[in-house]
Amino acid sequence: MELQKYISKFLIKRRKALSEKQSHLTTEIHRLTGVSPRNIELYQEAFTLKGSSSQRTRNYERLEFLGDSILGSIVSCYLFENYPAANEGQLTQLKSKIVNRKNLNKIGEDLNLTHLLQNSFSSALSENLCGNLLEAFIGALYLDMGYELCSDIVLNKLLTTDTIHKLENKIISYKGLLLEWSQKRKLPLRYETCEEVQVHKNTLFRSSVYIEGQRISNATDSSKKKAEEKAAQRAFYALNKREHIVENQKIIS
Repeated sequence: MELQKYISKFLIKRRKALSEKQSHLTTEIHRLTGVSPRNIELYQEAFTLKGSSSQRTRNYERLEFLGDSILGSIVSCYLFENYPAANEGQLTQLKSKIVNRKNLNKIGEDLNLTHLLQNSFSSALSENLCGNLLEAFIGALYLDMGYELCSDIVLNKLLTTDTIHKLENKIISYKGLLLEWSQKRKLPLRYETCEEVQVHKNTLFRSSVYIEGQRISNATDSSKKKAEEKAAQRAFYALNKREHIVENQKIIS
């Protein structure tokens, strides 16, 4: 396999004397994982931002792609083994809560992964960068240490099983929750979302939630997706006062 050749190439490569920057990154990787990296260059790549079009330096994006798949596999195997009574739908729902972008961003923030960035940046960082770096980090761990050790680090050091248990009853998407609730009761649900240009030419999106033709809530935010999710959350709170929408769910603001 090409991937195996790629791994072998890094494993057989003799490590040269580390620079001061590499030594610092090595120390930080050991602090986060409890294991010293074998090939520090992989982690340098994992924590390097994409430069200008004229720069050909490797960045985190390829490792992020790989780490996304490895993380999905680790989480799927863990859930399959530890939730024997859960059906396919329940396993899928729990997995989506764990690998949800918002959750990965929070984990990446808690680990202070942006402090490991190897190059400078002039523009504002993406709101999803912490989650992207986490996936790139996992991709680097997999190539450097193999699947079994990578899985052990993810479940005991990075994601942790305690975090997984806490997510069991967490509401990730109020929009999805409202859709499921309305479908069970065969109630028509729709969103009306439009752009609004403010005085200072800032564009906001206003979204309203309608159930059976009655407006339940509305909200504004900087994107259509955020406005609809916020409106769905407000609709949830309004409806939950009248009837019990969900069971055994933790309400997250």
